[in-house]
Amino acid sequence: METYWKKFWRAAIIRAVRTFAQALIAVIPVGIAINQIGWADALGIAATAAVLSILTSLATKLPEVDE
Repeated sequence: METYWKKFWRAAIIRAVRTFAQALIAVIPVGIAINQIGWADALGIAATAAVLSILTSLATKLPEVDE
């Protein structure tokens, strides 16, 4: 049986990874070659979004986790 915190971190990390991917997709400009994308900035923005997702998960109750 999984503990509450194990379930919590699993759900929070899944959310953070999804948020990272969504943010990265959102900041990639349309019509620019892949080698012209500012990857450092794009990855930094996506990483910031993932950290904010983790912090939000810590501040709120995740519906995926049963108590």
